[in-house]
Amino acid sequence: MTDKQKNQIAVYREQGKSYTDISKLMDLSINSIKTYCKRHGLGGKLAYEAEVESDTSCEYCGKPVAQNPGRKKKRFCSNKCRNAWWNEHQDQVNKKAHYEFVCPHCQKPFSVYGNKNRKFCSHFCYVEDRFGGDR
Repeated sequence: MTDKQKNQIAVYREQGKSYTDISKLMDLSINSIKTYCKRHGLGGKLAYEAEVESDTSCEYCGKPVAQNPGRKKKRFCSNKCRNAWWNEHQDQVNKKAHYEFVCPHCQKPFSVYGNKNRKFCSHFCYVEDRFGGDR
């Protein structure tokens, strides 16, 4: 690799080009590009920084959301905001894990979300069935 090619790689990386793009533009092996960039501090997230949206804000509170390069876009600034938003927008949540059972102790039908292995409708029924007792 010539000095001219090395300088050109540095210019392309500063512009945010990926290893693949540089490889195609310069007709060099992608592994040669990666190795050169990593040894000279041009590797890592540089290719993604140009693509990251900096103006995203939290859908719940409106604060700016820091995005991680190369990762899925974040919609919320924290778990607290994410949970609060989902709790306020229950109609938009597509809940598919509803299960219907009949309690083996009291024989009442009950519905549960998310736990297909549940057997009893309440802790009281579990204790009564497991350890006995007068009702």
